[in-house]
Amino acid sequence: MGNDSLVLLARLLGLVIAVVVVYWFLLLKSTFAPRKGFTYTTIHALLMVIGFILVSGEAILIHRWLPGSKKTKKAVHLLLQGVALLSALIGMWTKFHYESGIFSNFYSLHSWMGLLSVSLFAAQWVTGFLSFWHRGQVRETRTTLLPWHVFLGLYIYGLAIATAETGILVKLTHLQTKRNLPRRCAEAVVLNGVGLGLVLLCALVIASAVLPKSGNEKIVYSSQDRPNVWLLDFSFFFFSF
Repeated sequence: MGNDSLVLLARLLGLVIAVVVVYWFLLLKSTFAPRKGFTYTTIHALLMVIGFILVSGEAILIHRWLPGSKKTKKAVHLLLQGVALLSALIGMWTKFHYESGIFSNFYSLHSWMGLLSVSLFAAQWVTGFLSFWHRGQVRETRTTLLPWHVFLGLYIYGLAIATAETGILVKLTHLQTKRNLPRRCAEAVVLNGVGLGLVLLCALVIASAVLPKSGNEKIVYSSQDRPNVWLLDFSFFFFSF
């Protein structure tokens, strides 16, 4: 399967996941039934899956499908990652609005993985902007940082997916123990489907990123950078020098 096919599948799967999450929100009322804290619960689920994970995944794929100059691709990549970061920050903010205290929701593996994901993502966005977009940076510095920027970007994306999986597990446990919903109810099926879809999406996005688009794509690097060639081989799609 060619890289173009992987990109297309990843984008289509992301759209399907977004539709399923909206369907979950609109038609399945066990989680989103009107009650106290309804707005915050809704915002968190929608922003973290659609706004954070799906938008950041699309930003990773931008350099694979968007026509135009490399400068345009860099600008769109930066913009989409900024939207993803804002969505993640708002999604995290909703979890501080509970009567039992601002830290009442930060006790589980899901919550701490979420804090780590968003913190690393914010640091990655800032350093990426300063290192690759700012024209004052010398070529050698950007060449050195690029492989690590790519590696951390893909790592953080995978970590965000893993965090979403733990969140789905927490939600399923809550529905079955606190709401007494059967294990094979419609909402459980939808949540499991979203979880499986995110796992597949993670594989497609990372594969699209690391596999060469075509045999004639190359990246220029200096002799000092040759030890990092194994990383540079799949980092060309992020930024041009």
